[in-house]
Amino acid sequence: MSRRLLATLLLTLSLPLFAAEVRELNWSDLIPPDAPPEKVDPTPIHDLSQLANTLSESGPAATQQSPAAPVVKALNGQHIKLPGYIVPLDVTDEGRVTEFLLVPYFGACIHVPPPPSNQIVHVTSELGVMLDALYQPFWIEGVVKVEHMSSELAEVGYQMEADKIYVYELPDS
Repeated sequence: MSRRLLATLLLTLSLPLFAAEVRELNWSDLIPPDAPPEKVDPTPIHDLSQLANTLSESGPAATQQSPAAPVVKALNGQHIKLPGYIVPLDVTDEGRVTEFLLVPYFGACIHVPPPPSNQIVHVTSELGVMLDALYQPFWIEGVVKVEHMSSELAEVGYQMEADKIYVYELPDS
């Protein structure tokens, strides 16, 4: 076998390994370095009368912080993993959330105004996550698309089809 053929064969066989490499991101990685600073206010609503207004359809809608925030276009098509909290959009009859918004802090889009659009990822998943497990953060892995989307809760800057969803655990200290 010639060296060229052997090198081509090895390169061809190793391509899936390179393609499967997952890039771990933090939420700050979804903001372009040259973007103007955003004021992110994840202050939860503690006044129950305000919370009732926020959750009811008759109450005033919470205004999203920067609904057209700039995105990192270079992330398009990358296989990433990102930790965050799940805000359900679609739940199956079995109680599995199969479509959701991934956000950087608990209660975003529900108890507080939605974060900037570049801090929200619209995720779909065949298997999903059980509805009763949503109080904890999860790692979401998949190929990210830099694509704007509107949901009933917020404007979104990124989309992803989840390959894997698993509980986020803090590293041992």
